[in-house]
Amino acid sequence: MAPVRTVCVYCGSGFGGDPAFRDAAETLGTAIAQAGMGLVYGGGDVGLMGTVARAALAAGGHVTGIIPDFLQAREHMLDDVQETVVVPDMHTRKRLMFERSDAFVTLPGGIGTLEELVEQLTWAQLGRHRKPVVLVSVADFWAPLLALFEHMRGHGFIREGLDLSYIVARDAAAVVPLLREAGHEPDPQAEEIVKERM
Repeated sequence: MAPVRTVCVYCGSGFGGDPAFRDAAETLGTAIAQAGMGLVYGGGDVGLMGTVARAALAAGGHVTGIIPDFLQAREHMLDDVQETVVVPDMHTRKRLMFERSDAFVTLPGGIGTLEELVEQLTWAQLGRHRKPVVLVSVADFWAPLLALFEHMRGHGFIREGLDLSYIVARDAAAVVPLLREAGHEPDPQAEEIVKERM
């Protein structure tokens, strides 16, 4: 099993209504950096996105921000990161985030966060990658989504042989140990197929 060296974090560009979400972002960013892992994220300095990046930087971590040019002003790029990649569109952003990451962690967020998470779950379901996917369900934030997955299973839309592969963490502090335990065996052929389909 190969170690996780870089972690992509999906999360909201807002803070949400529970202070625990911001605390989780700070905890996660700090833990990723202290574990010697690099952070890959959406490039902005707003909401939970900016919080996780600033926490990683404060703990001495390496941060790569990937942002579409049309979001540079809206999401206020974080200039302190070691690497910022400005791309022409969302598809390129998601492709690069996938290519540069060994694992995916999802904090609370909105529809964009959900879309990024579901895309990785779908690719894993179809055998296009084996990278760990972790949902950080702070204050049971992802409980309705997990219930929806069970609803889909109950109706036969998530069936044997096509089940979803994800790990649920109730606490951001549990993420790094879970990633170390999960590891993954890279599948270059599958990852090339993902790149071609994006």
